[in-house]
Amino acid sequence: MAIKERSAQEDVRLSFDCAADRLGLPQGVCIMLVEPWRELRVSLPVRMDDGRVEVFIGYRVQHNAVRGPYKGGVRYHPHADEDEVRALASLMTWKTALLDIPFGGAKGGIELDPHTLSEAELNRVTRRYTRSIQHLLGPHRDIPAPDMGTNAQTMAWMMDEYGQMHGYNPSVVTGKPVELGGSAGREAATGRGAVFVLTEAMRDLGMQVKGARIAVQGFGNVGSWFARIAHEEGMRIVAVADLNGSVCNANGLDVPALTDYAREHRTVAGFTGGENCRTEDIFSVDCDVFVPAAMENALTEENAWTLPAKLVLEAANHPTTPEADRILRERGIPVLPDILVNGGGVTVSYFEWTQNLQQFSWSEERVNEELHKRIVAAYCAVAKKARETGYTFREAAMDIGVERVARAIELRGFV
Repeated sequence: MAIKERSAQEDVRLSFDCAADRLGLPQGVCIMLVEPWRELRVSLPVRMDDGRVEVFIGYRVQHNAVRGPYKGGVRYHPHADEDEVRALASLMTWKTALLDIPFGGAKGGIELDPHTLSEAELNRVTRRYTRSIQHLLGPHRDIPAPDMGTNAQTMAWMMDEYGQMHGYNPSVVTGKPVELGGSAGREAATGRGAVFVLTEAMRDLGMQVKGARIAVQGFGNVGSWFARIAHEEGMRIVAVADLNGSVCNANGLDVPALTDYAREHRTVAGFTGGENCRTEDIFSVDCDVFVPAAMENALTEENAWTLPAKLVLEAANHPTTPEADRILRERGIPVLPDILVNGGGVTVSYFEWTQNLQQFSWSEERVNEELHKRIVAAYCAVAKKARETGYTFREAAMDIGVERVARAIELRGFV
């Protein structure tokens, strides 16, 4: 009999259940924290450039808003189904709580490959999606942001479509172009925050930051910005991979040149500044730090046994399966968890939302300084709890996030 694979939501639920057991949460509170508060599935008929009508399926899952308005990205990807969006929405709840940001957790998605649509088609899909979920949105209700397959332009379309129905209100989305009320530093924020966490952890773990060898799996917004900023900090990016292949150089890749190449060719494959290899070869590159910055479940039971890294930095959402997490723990390889590492994006989204409400813009220097303070404070809280309890970084981070949400439920009188 074939073994049924767990869903993304079931994988995330495992981490929550362990945290709830450690915290001794009552059953009623656990049920409130597991079940999404609201879910919406929408059918999106869109006329394509060739005149035919195609119907896409979209979702918005509002997991929990006990600590503030729902907050979460909108993902355009063929696998952005209801299960994946549910899982990512719950991770946003724990992430915002861990970072002590006054938001809840949500996520949105449309099942499509954005690379197969023209810009005009993406515009129409985005506007149809926004109209279909607009009754859930609002600057004090639910505030979308970019995610995989979406960007600042997508948020500009969403803001404009919402504004046509409800009046001009830039604070309804974050991750917008700066010219439309976006925040300086937002595009680089997730990668920058990951570098801030990494440098703090490496110092705590007695690892040398300058010259550290880093392998990056994924070279989209997060992976490319992480690589650029880490390179500027003196780290060596020895390998980068995407869906089409990988490029390796033990002496360190020329990251600015690689970034320019990837921007032009939409892949790192074929870059002449290193040895070109298969995508999966990234998991066998000798490195100090391995950075999964692409899709979920990249680190599995198969590749975790042989991963030649001293530290894993989860820049992607849920990139490590529970089995791989156990194996890495047995091998003594620390894993810095996603709800901490990639929290820079939602942190600067919070700053953007705040600036929009105040109608006052911050400089990029101030944004980066505030990001550093907040994400380092979150790391220090996680590291302190891990030291005092013997927990892994993931266990410590989940306990802090879940406990803060549970406390808010108690204070608001739900139970």
